[in-house]
Amino acid sequence: MVTILQNISLKPYNTFGIDVQANQFVEVSNQIELKEALAYNQEPLLILGGGSNILLTKKFEGLTLKNNFKGIQVIKETDEDISLKVGGGEVWHEFVLYCVNNNFAGIENLSLIPGNVGASPMQNIGAYGVEVKDVITEVEAISLKDFSVRNFTNQECDFGYRTSIFKTTEKGNYFISSVTFRLKKQPTINTSYGAINSELENRGIKTPTIKDVSDAVIAIRQSKLPDPSKIGNSGSFFKNPIVSEAKKNKILEKYIDAPNYIQPNGMFKMAAGWLIEQCGWKGKTLANYGVYDKQALVLVNYGGATGKEIFDLSSDIIKSVEKKFKITLEREVNII
Repeated sequence: MVTILQNISLKPYNTFGIDVQANQFVEVSNQIELKEALAYNQEPLLILGGGSNILLTKKFEGLTLKNNFKGIQVIKETDEDISLKVGGGEVWHEFVLYCVNNNFAGIENLSLIPGNVGASPMQNIGAYGVEVKDVITEVEAISLKDFSVRNFTNQECDFGYRTSIFKTTEKGNYFISSVTFRLKKQPTINTSYGAINSELENRGIKTPTIKDVSDAVIAIRQSKLPDPSKIGNSGSFFKNPIVSEAKKNKILEKYIDAPNYIQPNGMFKMAAGWLIEQCGWKGKTLANYGVYDKQALVLVNYGGATGKEIFDLSSDIIKSVEKKFKITLEREVNII
């Protein structure tokens, strides 16, 4: 039998360190426990993984489910690649290190991203030229309505930039129990982002392994992003906006150094952090919260801030970027 806890603080379960209560809280590690928990209370429902991509703005009146589905299982293996079925409750970075240590290539560029495996397809997490959709073959999800198990193919997940079917048409309908990844045993090193090349050059590495790439990414992220165990944050708070070539060119007329990256569809990705910095927000502190001084994409809780205060700060940032650049930023973090 699962144990439903009453009036539990969610502070330990979100990387922003926001201290709000949940009316009911339960950790589930298998389908039977999930069914038992949902028999107790189904609505409203909040599913937590690593709590790294949410901003809690008020007390949660319903049932909070903590995903503790664990395990790494080999599904298929050839000389070229290996398919691993991974529990949604596994810690993402620990899974990345497991793969790096076993020379399974494909996610080393995604090192040190906070959160759990179950959230990786929801967000289609990405960094340094890699998106997790490139290695996911299947997502196993349990219906929250009838407890049936459905296996979503990569195509059925409808992946997009920091999104998937689990954030759009099927939002709130499924509990992700596992994700299957196909990884390469003969690594193809991806150092397309200049920051990785620079870090490798600084280390005197000319022919990097996937561990070298992982170590470089970890070093870069640690230099730019605060440790959530010391300063509350959720990593990148905003998505990088995608704009037309005309909009990009208009910005470059005034700001010739504005970072921009062409996309497969001919649109251009602009750097949200750069846009925010140009509006004077980088390093700005308001009482016990603010914008991180090393990366303007990151909003921080120095201790004791409320979710509403951070949400209001994000709204002010969105308004200022819109006024200056005519670009509307989108929050990457889920607001609860």
